[in-house]
Amino acid sequence: MAVNPLAVHDLAQAVLGCVCAALEAAAAAVDGQPGCPCRACVVPGPLAWDGCNDPCGDATGGQLTVHVARILATSQFPSEDRALQGSRNCAPPTAAVELVVTLLRCAPVMDERGCPPACEELADAARTVNVDMATIHSALLCCLPEAAGGRRGPQFYLGPGRLLEPEGGCMGVEQRVTVALPTCGCPTEEKP
Repeated sequence: MAVNPLAVHDLAQAVLGCVCAALEAAAAAVDGQPGCPCRACVVPGPLAWDGCNDPCGDATGGQLTVHVARILATSQFPSEDRALQGSRNCAPPTAAVELVVTLLRCAPVMDERGCPPACEELADAARTVNVDMATIHSALLCCLPEAAGGRRGPQFYLGPGRLLEPEGGCMGVEQRVTVALPTCGCPTEEKP
């Protein structure tokens, strides 16, 4: 079981584009909802929480990232509990990749006098992050079946999304998804 060398990165790029487009659509449909942040990229690991401000000079600050958490082989996809570990199962294992989609936005903070944010500010922030969570969840459910270009697309397991607690003026959403990868025959050693 071999995986195309670009399959993982191409999938991460497709997920990023899909989620970004869904965030833009949500912004058009929900008054006051920010769209896709101008800082949206595939990154080499968990992101640093240094980009929830507005680096672009417009209303869509924050950052959207996709990174690979792990690649695994499993004997019964999509169950994570049955990861392949010396399996005696006759079926060939499935290669899968776990992607992490993270979206950070600015969170309300204390003012210069040390007073906490007003309830209205907190309610607006909660609304924003809740719309973001629902949008990312729906985007993955809609886009992943089409990611491979076929009718059914790859098998995938959408893990639970979670809200990231406000920290350092940032708040956000993290969504994990495990996607089966297309495989091909193992490379063979070339003989002279």
